[in-house]
Amino acid sequence: MCRHLGWLGAPVSVSSLLLDPPSGLLVQSYAPRRQKHGVVNADGWGVGFFDGAVPRRWRSASPIWGDASLASVAPALTSGCVVAAVRSATIGMPMDASAAAPFSDGEWLLSHNGVVDRAVLPVSPAAESVVDSAQLAALIFDRGLHTLGDTVSEVGLADPSARLNILAANGSRLLATTWGDTLSILRRCDGVVLASEPYDDHPEWRDVPDRHLVDINGADVTLTPLTAYERPRKRKVPPR
Repeated sequence: MCRHLGWLGAPVSVSSLLLDPPSGLLVQSYAPRRQKHGVVNADGWGVGFFDGAVPRRWRSASPIWGDASLASVAPALTSGCVVAAVRSATIGMPMDASAAAPFSDGEWLLSHNGVVDRAVLPVSPAAESVVDSAQLAALIFDRGLHTLGDTVSEVGLADPSARLNILAANGSRLLATTWGDTLSILRRCDGVVLASEPYDDHPEWRDVPDRHLVDINGADVTLTPLTAYERPRKRKVPPR
């Protein structure tokens, strides 16, 4: 349903991550190489980056290739932590900038690559949009990113057809889940890239297995399997 990318490391330009690579998000918006669901990602785009501890965002309901200012401004935007996405909207969902990732709670930036039945999600007044991704982001923010793996597993149990690839960052940490869609990792000498698909043919790209939590904290990269989550059963108290 979309393609997304996260960066954690030395400050680099937004252009070097989105526009310059031969198969960066710009190209993935119209010619993705590994996308399983959908053909193009023309229903909006967004990029978030950190200015110190403050997350900044640039989002649009237009295709990324239609933004006349991006190529001029992106080389001047630099950050050590970036989250970006191009969107393929679910049928029936609104097409506006507030529906485009990354979403934010003022501390974290979050992107959702996938789809989930909104009926299994609580309605949140804090959600930035009525779209499923925004409602899911609000749930994750409310529960805290420290429970990301449990939250994704619980939602996946409630909606077995859901695809729940999450990418989230707070400036010093990058988290991701794989649940029904692709994710690849590239460890560079200056940092780490997580992306729905490789943005070039560098031989060091590695695929992340499905149903895993990825935690990047500095130079440390940890992968943890995600299992089906089941709520604890209430014990019946026998009558006296």
